[in-house]
Amino acid sequence: MGKDRHKGWYLSLMAPNTKGPTFAWLDPSRLYCNSQALADCVKDLLSPFHSDTIDLVAGIDAMGFILGASVANTLGKGFLAVRKAGHLCVATQNQSYTDYTGREKTMEVRLDVLKPGVRVLLVDQWIETGGTMKAAIQLVERLGATVVGVAAVAIENTEGGKWIKENYRFSHCIPEELQSQIDRKHLDSFKSFNS
Repeated sequence: MGKDRHKGWYLSLMAPNTKGPTFAWLDPSRLYCNSQALADCVKDLLSPFHSDTIDLVAGIDAMGFILGASVANTLGKGFLAVRKAGHLCVATQNQSYTDYTGREKTMEVRLDVLKPGVRVLLVDQWIETGGTMKAAIQLVERLGATVVGVAAVAIENTEGGKWIKENYRFSHCIPEELQSQIDRKHLDSFKSFNS
């Protein structure tokens, strides 16, 4: 990484919510439009896992597909889509969960990829309540594969976020000095961080 680029420099590219409480409070998608930001984000997500054997990267529908596929490509590994239920035309394993909006949903994975001995890195864009990621972990483990770790742009210190941090190796892109702002769902100016 360049001398002048620190972990999380690209977080200032995230746009705040302008559509109201039914939407996530920050949108990292502009970060993905910047090739250097995306590359550095992926490097930051992978840094704790350099000594780990990872066989497969699994990304969660839908924004986790972008980061997960980028991580898989960087590692030279395959990518597994963890889908919202009803999209896969093959045999699947399902898992119900409650997402960050409090809605009950179901996700699914195909049955012919996750097997005992397969070591999986799970990737999503953001972990707020942890419900979605916990369901993905359950799917991977129910099919006998091993979760090597969990990676996301941010992992909030909610009950679910803390559970993930306590029980799995994890990585995120939030510098320690910004974590409390992420937890309060309010980011102050990045100017002092980026200067």
